[in-house]
Amino acid sequence: MRIIKSPQEMQQTALELKRCGKTIGFVPTMGFLHEGHLSLMNIARPDCDVLVVSIFVNPTQFGPNEDLDAYPRDFERDEQLCEAAGADIVFYPEPDTMYFEDASVWVDEEKLSVGLCGGSRPGHFRGVCTVVAKLFNLVQTDLAVFGEKDAQQLRVIERMVRDLNIPVNIIRGPIVREPDGLAMSSRNKYLNTEQRQQALCLKQSLDQVASLLRQGEAIVANLKQQMVVLIGTVPGAQIEYIEFVDDETLAQVDRVESRTLLALAVRIGPTRLIDNAVLHP
Repeated sequence: MRIIKSPQEMQQTALELKRCGKTIGFVPTMGFLHEGHLSLMNIARPDCDVLVVSIFVNPTQFGPNEDLDAYPRDFERDEQLCEAAGADIVFYPEPDTMYFEDASVWVDEEKLSVGLCGGSRPGHFRGVCTVVAKLFNLVQTDLAVFGEKDAQQLRVIERMVRDLNIPVNIIRGPIVREPDGLAMSSRNKYLNTEQRQQALCLKQSLDQVASLLRQGEAIVANLKQQMVVLIGTVPGAQIEYIEFVDDETLAQVDRVESRTLLALAVRIGPTRLIDNAVLHP
């Protein structure tokens, strides 16, 4: 496995691979890898000749009061996991090599990124779209795998690829959960033992909605109220948002219809966690 730190070297290497007729698969990450990331690599590996994994904590998608400096990092462990998963190249650039000091061009999506996480994290998706577009240019990938846990991010990237005619096949990777149901996330490391137990309220609230749907309840206001009550019983849990939206347009809905996306963000202590499910009435 090869480690590349220079964006120029990454692009030159990718172009040479393409000239040789190689198919490139790509899994972009911010590191501190877990089984969820590895599942994305496992999805990409059979469909490409060369698998590239990027590890880059992208500063432009963090707000001024967010956890950029505290975001967990462990490159040696990540390197071992990538190699075990069959990655051929790990792209590991530094921020000052990815962004010019006077950078003035950004990629901004204006519809799907407005609500949900975009509503509480202004500028976040501008940073996400810009870095993903840059990574696609550097890696010259044919396919890229993104996890369903970041549901809004996935749909925003799919829209960017569609609207800008970027020749990359976006593949969705299912949410990977701990045995008790907590969605795997690098930020789970922030949780202490008590908070880790409290964090189960996200999945429990999703399961509660699924149960109510089976009983015939489809009115969003009623479903949301039950989620608020359940999460409200958890000490230290603060709801940032609970939204029922159309799975394609991300527009809010009043009833759960075919393929409604239920997404929520909850703070457990200082840690912001997200989860989601695609619902069927």
